[in-house]
Amino acid sequence: MTTRPVGPFAGTSRLNALRRTLELEALGDDPHVDLLVVGGGVTGAGVALDAASRGLRTVLVESRDLAFGTSRWSSKLVHGGLRYLASGRIKVARESAIERGVLMTRTAPHLIRALPQLVPLLPELLRPGQGALIRAGFHAGDALRIGAGTPGALLPRMRRIGAARTRQLVPGVRTAGLRGALVAHDGQLVDDARLVVALARTAAQYGASVLTRVRAEAVTGTSARLVDTLTGQEMTVRAGAVVNATGVWAGDVDTSITLRPSRGTHLLVDAESLGNPTAALTVPVPGSTSRFVFALPQQLGRVAIGLTDEDAPGPIPDEPQPTEAELTFLLDTVNAALDTALTRADVRGAHAGLRPLLDTGGGSTADISREHAVLESPSGVVTVVGGKLTTYRRMAEDAVDAAVRLRGLPARTCWTARLPLVGAPGHRDSRPLPGAGAPASLLARHGGAAHEVLAAGETAPVAEGLDVTRAEIAYAVTHEGALDAADVLDRRTRIGLVAQDAERARAAVEAILAECQEG
Repeated sequence: MTTRPVGPFAGTSRLNALRRTLELEALGDDPHVDLLVVGGGVTGAGVALDAASRGLRTVLVESRDLAFGTSRWSSKLVHGGLRYLASGRIKVARESAIERGVLMTRTAPHLIRALPQLVPLLPELLRPGQGALIRAGFHAGDALRIGAGTPGALLPRMRRIGAARTRQLVPGVRTAGLRGALVAHDGQLVDDARLVVALARTAAQYGASVLTRVRAEAVTGTSARLVDTLTGQEMTVRAGAVVNATGVWAGDVDTSITLRPSRGTHLLVDAESLGNPTAALTVPVPGSTSRFVFALPQQLGRVAIGLTDEDAPGPIPDEPQPTEAELTFLLDTVNAALDTALTRADVRGAHAGLRPLLDTGGGSTADISREHAVLESPSGVVTVVGGKLTTYRRMAEDAVDAAVRLRGLPARTCWTARLPLVGAPGHRDSRPLPGAGAPASLLARHGGAAHEVLAAGETAPVAEGLDVTRAEIAYAVTHEGALDAADVLDRRTRIGLVAQDAERARAAVEAILAECQEG
């Protein structure tokens, strides 16, 4: 049995409050589904798309909003697996390189660009022999790219550049003693939360019900009690299989799972403070052969500096908080490669995410494998944990394969490796814009769906100095499932990453939200 969106939403990717209401009513009338997915991050949305595109009646429930958890706190890099290769994890390195290629060539090329990653050749930054080791690692990354079939035109091979070119790419780099840089390329998402939204919308177009603000309780391998947190109404859903894709909250749904969360922190500074770089500045962490701190150019005129890897025991907070020690570590590390040191006063915002790592005993969390696992609990729940944002599609495929095998579900073969998401060039609803039809930033965030965004409202900025249009705010409500201002500010546009920006834009966002909901 395959679900289909009801009424005016049949076959469309549009998510909004009306569709949510209608699909909850339809689920109440017929509470039997093939696959129930719990969790609306990148993995859960990927599972919903995989299952729905195989013809299964699929329902995804998320107690908060799409990309509420770890999925919005990543470095926004689509990794080729180089770090895993350096630590001997060949399987996960190869898998990362393959999935990066899938994302950049077929699934979501509109959301990803090739990002130069630059290691400056500074004598005080590199220990004797470390430059040769990094060069060898970059060559190994080229080998991974070639093995994955990703063209060199998309991700250029490793090269060495001179000091002048280094300063062009990262104007803020330290100039004293600079002998150029080693440059490799990786993929970078314009935004991680936008990938999750695109996955959820594409899943909805293939017939999945995507229900935010719906909490799953009393979850078993064949059922769950669903609570609409907006109305308090409850229903019990029967499922052929249940997939737990709640990330760091996986142990709350499946008590047989033991995780050891690891906190990864980023801070945000104005891009101008580094001279508006167009490459990622990559700085070795002192005393480590495989860890680096990155200064990554971002949308909205920011640079994100990260990443830490710290044990995060105890209860899982809704929004993890960086520690002052982590911020100091990031500033101290990146300042070793800068002409003008950044200070705490330069930090415009900071955020942290928790990696859902399986507990494998002692040692540093940095040493725990990033390979994902699909596990069946004693209650029959299929749980998928671990992994990385880059490998979400393979994680989803493995989770649905397990559910199909264990429960005998009537599913077709997975084909998400060649399935374009909403906005991708190959998607059936994507349209090119004639001439200069939209701001470049809007095109970068929406790709071939930009024509729909432009139809939703004005291209004037939502607030002075922010390159987010009023049309994008309206579109977030009418097409992307945003139900309140926090959904818009914190997960559809990322204005909320800097608190001062959020406050400047809040009144306009709330006014547009009210207008859309009234209409």
